[in-house]
Amino acid sequence: MAGLEPLVAEHPAVSYVMPVLNEAAYLADAVTAVLSQDYPGEQELVIALGASTDRTTEIAHRLAAGDARVVLVDNPANDIPVGLNKAIAASKHPIVIRVDAHAELPPGYTGLMVQLLRETNAANVGGVMQAQGRSPFQRAVARAYNSPWGLGGGQYHGATEDGPADSAYLGVFRREVLDEVGGYDETMRRAEDWELNLRIREAGHLIWFTPRVKVGYWPRSTPDALRRQMFATGAWRGHLVRLQGSTPLRYLPPPAAVLALSLSVVVGLLQALGVLRGTPGLLASLVHLAPITYLGALKVVGFTSLRPRTLSEWVLNVVVLAIMHLSWGAGFISGWLKGAASVVDRSRVTT
Repeated sequence: MAGLEPLVAEHPAVSYVMPVLNEAAYLADAVTAVLSQDYPGEQELVIALGASTDRTTEIAHRLAAGDARVVLVDNPANDIPVGLNKAIAASKHPIVIRVDAHAELPPGYTGLMVQLLRETNAANVGGVMQAQGRSPFQRAVARAYNSPWGLGGGQYHGATEDGPADSAYLGVFRREVLDEVGGYDETMRRAEDWELNLRIREAGHLIWFTPRVKVGYWPRSTPDALRRQMFATGAWRGHLVRLQGSTPLRYLPPPAAVLALSLSVVVGLLQALGVLRGTPGLLASLVHLAPITYLGALKVVGFTSLRPRTLSEWVLNVVVLAIMHLSWGAGFISGWLKGAASVVDRSRVTT
């Protein structure tokens, strides 16, 4: 494990970095949560402005005019890792805290995370992503996010014990480590956090997770936005597997489900056309157990794990889980087969 010099200052100065694109509905609340942190050390917030088509840029300039701690930089490329690197380059403090316009830091976040950096000598620390929603659909997405059945078993989706981690939600970094590993990989339009934390671990540094901090997160609020986000995220995960030649097993069920359901559709068409008949057709019918089993599992999980209060919430749970699994799985297969260099997450694009 590579050693880091202990943090000398009790309350070292911190730089929050936030990439934004079409976040008019969330930006002001996210910035307020950052600027209201009760932290004695010096603070600044650097916002990297993508080419938004809503009022995000106008709101950002208003917020910057009202607080000298807010600094704006342009990110015409729109890509998250590019914006993060631009914001980090424009920042000046030894602790870099990634924040997101779709997230709201809880009170005391900065102080506890800096304390953990000192106590663990970690290069990066993170807490729990606690999804929340406003509309019925967004609340269903939040329930899925907060369950291991939605986005998998990553620690920041609900682990209950402090300890070393593969990655971190958002992240509170030692600047010298970001400099050492070269910052975010700007070719990674998605999965940029996981890829960066992989390089940090490969450099011999520690990533630390704590369940004591829960960061509020606003997920996508429409079925199409969720579908586009999940496909892009899955594609970039598949792209990483293509590059690295291996993957944790927890990423395989969604693409396996997509393949099984696709095979069922193909067999069904061949049976309908009379190509598969007799004993071969009867044996081939076994593949139809896949959609039956999958739908049954969605119903059970949507009721037992996501805990709906009404029948409509149960139906939304099933719909959301299916969108997440199948879109992510299809994206994974696409990224694994042909890469994801041309895949852009357009779920935040409003026009």
